Amino acid sequence: MPPIAYEQRREEIEHYFDRTAAQAWARLTSQEPLGHIRSSVREGRNRMRDTLLSWLPQDMNGLRLLDAGCGTGGLILRLREANPAWHFAGIDFMPLACELARKRCGVGTDIREASITALPFADAGFDAVVSADVVCQVDNPETAAAEFFRVLRPGGVVVINVPAYRWMWSYHDDSCQTKHRYTRPEIAALLRGAGFAGVRTTHWNALPFPAVWAKRKLLRSAADTSDVKDYPKAVDAAFGALMAVEHAWFELGGTWAWGTSVFAVARKPGGLD
Repeated sequence: MPPIAYEQRREEIEHYFDRTAAQAWARLTSQEPLGHIRSSVREGRNRMRDTLLSWLPQDMNGLRLLDAGCGTGGLILRLREANPAWHFAGIDFMPLACELARKRCGVGTDIREASITALPFADAGFDAVVSADVVCQVDNPETAAAEFFRVLRPGGVVVINVPAYRWMWSYHDDSCQTKHRYTRPEIAALLRGAGFAGVRTTHWNALPFPAVWAKRKLLRSAADTSDVKDYPKAVDAAFGALMAVEHAWFELGGTWAWGTSVFAVARKPGGLD
């Protein structure tokens, strides 16, 4: 991404990722007691991370993984807990996010301030790249996909999560500075266009989808911004139960034909695969 475009993009999202938002997200993705912050956010992230683990190869001791858009480091911490022998790196657009990620992940994790469209790493340096809800925030996703392909070794895996359906656009996307909401064919075409093979996609957040649609389309108010906020305990509990059912279906090899997000995995040709 050219320097001018980089600075312009930073200014566009700075109001969203201020210190309060970053600290709140750090709590959501940590193992600390949540208090009144909705537990379903962490539950949903944990289910997504468990699914990432189930879709990655299981025989990769010493795997090198890049979180492209690591935020405050929550995904890295969750993956490292399950796979302590892996080596982790992360990039994020916001200096504050990188600062918090370094503090949380420790000196053994390489955290750098950068864009997913210009990764500051050598070719073929990683076995896996994950990117959760970040590809949707850049104007040139093709460049981001090409960068993921470049930094992966032959046989390496990319896993991406993006919001689904342009017609689901709402105040939440405005707040999060979303550039595009995807369909499964779109994200599959993006990955294949970058050179990836073996592309698999599914929707995510399928069971809560009717409630999310109703909130964003029918029950919205002028005060609504991001949906990452406090909710009643009953809503949290119901959301967590639905996500548990979704994860169980994934564990059985199932996919979802609808949902608020699109989840994709693909492999760079070559290697032993």
